[in-house]
This record gives sequence, structure tokens and C-alpha cells, in this order.
Amino acid sequence: MKIVTILGARPQFIKAGSVSREIGKLRDRGENIQEVLVHTGQHYDANMSDVFFEEMRIPKPDYFLGIGGKSHGEMTGQMIEKIEKVLINETPDWVLVYGDTNSTLAGAIAASKLKIKIAHVEAGLRSYNMAMPEEINRILTDRISNALFCPTQKAMDNINSEAYKEWNFSTEAYLCGDVMLDGALFYKKLSQKPTDLKVDRKFVLCTLHRAENTDDINRISQIIDALSIIAQEVDVILPLHPRTKKVIEKFGLNTDKLVIIDPVGYLNMVWLIDNCKLVMTDSGGLQKEAFFFGKHCLTMRDETEWVELVDNGFNILVGASKDQILKNYYSADFNNDFSINLYGDGKASYSIIKTLQKYQFGKLIHD
Repeated sequence: MKIVTILGARPQFIKAGSVSREIGKLRDRGENIQEVLVHTGQHYDANMSDVFFEEMRIPKPDYFLGIGGKSHGEMTGQMIEKIEKVLINETPDWVLVYGDTNSTLAGAIAASKLKIKIAHVEAGLRSYNMAMPEEINRILTDRISNALFCPTQKAMDNINSEAYKEWNFSTEAYLCGDVMLDGALFYKKLSQKPTDLKVDRKFVLCTLHRAENTDDINRISQIIDALSIIAQEVDVILPLHPRTKKVIEKFGLNTDKLVIIDPVGYLNMVWLIDNCKLVMTDSGGLQKEAFFFGKHCLTMRDETEWVELVDNGFNILVGASKDQILKNYYSADFNNDFSINLYGDGKASYSIIKTLQKYQFGKLIHD
């Protein structure tokens, strides 16, 4: 079995790394399985050097397409064209895509036109905010995929409510657990404290990069004001994305009370999550990683795809309201029982690959 995996951003490589390691184990046992990695170049990341792949135990891409820094339409169109050429050359049994980026959608479209089976990891996630490009990408990718790997029961419920069984081709959905949990368990033992970071007390870990916050002067001002108040009693560590840094400078916002550091690698981020007292973020993945490491989270967004964290009291949506951020920081009634199983048993990657191996002639052969 040959799999072509389409990736476009560093977080996708980290997720895919767990699956790639399982493929490597099976191949070492003599199983006939091959993976070809394609990096579209959607997000340029200076941290993704050869050292990144070595430290993260992730295979280097076999193809680098160099497509990035363009409008959504131009980027997606060029990706489809170049991915199609790779697929014609490689003739895989499966195209494997992750999440909700333009690379995800482009890989799925290119494969569907060539009648190659598509597997979507993180299928079924919904924010119900169609203003988000990611929401469009994930819905369309689900619609044309053959194997839908859902990380949570809620994601599975979403797929079932959309009547996927009535779609016009053979589609199967699976509750497999979350590959991010696989990665968190693997990388925890490899985590590293950021070299230049000096912390003498418990700290809050914060990330801030989503356009809905950074492009709105009112939202980002309220967030920075709230963080600055919190920073009077506890260190607030903010690895600052260059784009967010430019916005803060443009608006003349005062971040003197915050511990601003450069963006960190994943092993550093795992250390920060594992050692903080609370996570505050507008990221998607970091909400889950907080839960994996037994940390509560205040999410500075108006909605989240990870509703089970909110429903079970581990995560609170505070939007960009200074009052809501401070109110919940000081008096939130969080759930402290992290033993609940929301994301599987840390073996999602193995489950995904073994499921793909059961397909024959375009249809799943059940045990």
C-alpha cells in the first residue's frame, strides 16, 4: 500500500509525524507499506530546518512545492495543479490529508479528480462559522473523502447528522481518537525548556495570532489590557508571532508587563504547556494540548471546534472581552478531573493505518 500525505504547515507535520512513525514500525516488521510526504509550502516556517525533522523524529518531505504567500484562491489553485502532477507520478492507493488548511482541500480535490481514495484525519470538526476559511476547507474535504477519521465523539455526531451515508460514493467514518494525543505522549519525554527563558514562579502561557483578534483594534486592545492586569501577579509568557508583533507595534499597544519571547519550537512549547498554571489562547490545537497536560484553558475566541472541552468544564470561551477574560481568570469554576477520555487512548495513528490496510477495491472489508 502506498500513501501520499499532503501537508502545508508545521502543526500538520507534527500531527502526521505520529502516523509516519506507525508506518515505519509496520514497514520494519515487513509489511508492504510506503509513505510519500508532500509539503506544499503553504506556511513558510524558518524553524522547519533539517534540525526540526531530526529533533521531532519526522521524515523529511519527498516533495516541496513552494506555494505560499498568495491569496486563498491562487494558492489553492496552484496547489491542485502541482499535487496532481505528484499523484500521477506516484500512483498511490491513498491520499492522506490533515485538518483544514488550503493544502488539505487542494490535496483532496486533486485526488478526487484522479479517482484516488482520500483519507481525512480530523474529520467532522465544525465551528459553524462560515466566515472562517478553515470551516469551508474542512466541510468540503469531508464531503469528498472516502475515509473520515473523527478525533472525538462530537465530530462523529457531526458527520452522522450530515447524513454521510447518503453521499454518492463509498464513505466510511471512524471514531479513532486524536493523533495530537499520540504526539503529546511521545514528545513529552523529549520536551526542552526554552534556552533564554528565566522563570522563577508559575506562569500563564498565552498565544495570540488569529486574524479575527489581531486585525481588530478593539479586540486585540482588550486582550492585551487584560493580560497586562493578570501579569501584575503572575508571569504571562507570550511567544509572539511576527504578524502579531507588527500589529501590536502598529497600534502602539503597551506589552511591557508581559514576558514576550520569540516563537518557539514544538519541543519548547510542550515544556511551556507542561509547566504553566493556565493556558490562554486563540489557537485551535493548543486548547487540546492544554487538556492533554492537565491544564485549564481560557480561549480568546467566540467559538471553538473543540466543544467537548467547553461542555466538560476544562475550557471557557471568553472572546476578546477584557471583563470576561479577567472574570474567568479570577473566578472560573473549572473541572479538575482530567481522567475523562475525550480524545482516545493515544493509539489513533495505529488505528488509522490499520483501517486503511483493510480497504480493498475501493471498499472497506470489515472484520
